[in-house]
Amino acid sequence: MTVAREVPGPGQESVWDYPRPPRVEASDEVVQIRFAGGAVARSTRTLRVLETSHPPTYYVPEADFAPGTLRPAQGSTRCEFKGDAAYFDVVGADGSVARSAAWTYPEPMPGFEALVGHVAVMPGAMDECRVDDEVVTPQQGGFYGGWITSRVVGPFKGAPGTWGW
Repeated sequence: MTVAREVPGPGQESVWDYPRPPRVEASDEVVQIRFAGGAVARSTRTLRVLETSHPPTYYVPEADFAPGTLRPAQGSTRCEFKGDAAYFDVVGADGSVARSAAWTYPEPMPGFEALVGHVAVMPGAMDECRVDDEVVTPQQGGFYGGWITSRVVGPFKGAPGTWGW
């Protein structure tokens, strides 16, 4: 299948230039996550996972989440590259819960060891996620955890009709 790629402008990245298998890179961007009206996390020590056709997924050090906002959840999934994910519920200060809305890789596969101690969230399950003060658009589809900003162009996997990309 041929996909019509968007041409990146100055300062932008095309998700079609990201590698497969994915790459992990450090980021000093200001990442903020809000849920149930309160701050869940803020960090300048995140990791971005970059994979062909996907907007970046940001992994925040677990230590940069507010106390009590991550609660271990049941279930796991397996990524062919990163390994077995463990899940967290995200708990708001008011007691609201976003079930299994965050995940981590406690024992990632070789090449992804940097993810240990880092947690990603589904931006669509949060009130708001920001990168350098820009509000993120969640990756479509409800399965992937990509964060779309003006920095990246697609098209992005996740929308209807993109499963087979």
